[in-house]
Amino acid sequence: MSETIGMGGLEVRFLCSKDDTGGSLDMFEMTVQPNARMPVPHYHESWDEAIYGLEGETIWRIDGQDVIVGPGGTVFIKRGLVHGFRNGSQRPGRCLCVLTPGVLGPAYFREMAALLAGNPPDLAQMKATMLRYGLIPVPPTA
Repeated sequence: MSETIGMGGLEVRFLCSKDDTGGSLDMFEMTVQPNARMPVPHYHESWDEAIYGLEGETIWRIDGQDVIVGPGGTVFIKRGLVHGFRNGSQRPGRCLCVLTPGVLGPAYFREMAALLAGNPPDLAQMKATMLRYGLIPVPPTA
């Protein structure tokens, strides 16, 4: 199963999902274009996330600390920790993301891509979608 979903400056290519693994994990490659970011910091209560850097760099803000993930670098995001990511470089960053157990699948990303295609995107609907899939948005601190 391979499916690629674009959302503005982000692209997610699913390698396997909760549907393929009996809920054991979701695994996807994510490409983050220069100056792109996760628009809303969030946490999840039901799964952990591991990131492995493939190309370029991504910057992950986890529990108030920045962690740069480049090729061969890793970061583990334990459930409950507020996090987000960005690419502050002039080159795309690409990483492998593994969620355990698998709870999102590609459906979440399809729905978010459709919402982000609106101009402007419906922020209330984006928040509702995040919550329905178990991502709890956290307003950024000043």
